[in-house]
Amino acid sequence: MKEVRYFYVPDATDNNELPELEAHHAVKVLIMKTGDELFLMDGKGYFHKAIITLTTGKRCYYEITESIKQDKTWNGKINLAIAPTKDIGRMEWMSEKITEIGFDSITFLDCDFSERKTLRNDRIEKIIVSAAKQSRKPLMPVSYGMASFRKFIERPFQGKTYICHCYDEIERNDFMECLRHTATDDEITILVGPEGDFSTEEVRKAIEKGAVPVSLGKSRLRTETAGLMAVAISQMYKRN
Repeated sequence: MKEVRYFYVPDATDNNELPELEAHHAVKVLIMKTGDELFLMDGKGYFHKAIITLTTGKRCYYEITESIKQDKTWNGKINLAIAPTKDIGRMEWMSEKITEIGFDSITFLDCDFSERKTLRNDRIEKIIVSAAKQSRKPLMPVSYGMASFRKFIERPFQGKTYICHCYDEIERNDFMECLRHTATDDEITILVGPEGDFSTEEVRKAIEKGAVPVSLGKSRLRTETAGLMAVAISQMYKRN
């Protein structure tokens, strides 16, 4: 029995042709042929069962035979805002893993102590799409790219916002305890700083804007580990 393959097609019901990169993978890599079955993920909550009707050199056409609504496996929304590391490979690894776990959006922050000020968001998006296909996520997470911390914190936030930091002189609450007292369908945003942490000014500014200062535990974590742990803890409390 052939393994059923999944492809990301955002406008699956409005089209009958796989996007260029997905078509190349289907035709040139997987050597799929007319009559083969596949699933199209639209990233909006549906898997569309389809069959290939025609393949040409670089193109692959399909016909949808059934649309199946998929339920989200967690309640509310999980948003991560994190300062990217100097080694972008660590952020790419984290983006893949949190997609497998399940989250809604990611923003990369330019902070006072940031090691990296720029980032190729298209690269992050490709990694997220690949991980979402592999882990069969019906809703595609959004990567908003880089944003200034100071501008980001001025935005009106939905639900609860938490800022992780390591300063003993500024109060911190246990993140897990905070989530125990949060409605599971609340939207949450977790802020994680660079290797040198947020500046104390940034932490105090976030608190002034309504963010709850939190700790992820007693261990001092690397940035990508903290981001992964924040999403994993959130999933524990918000999963269906």
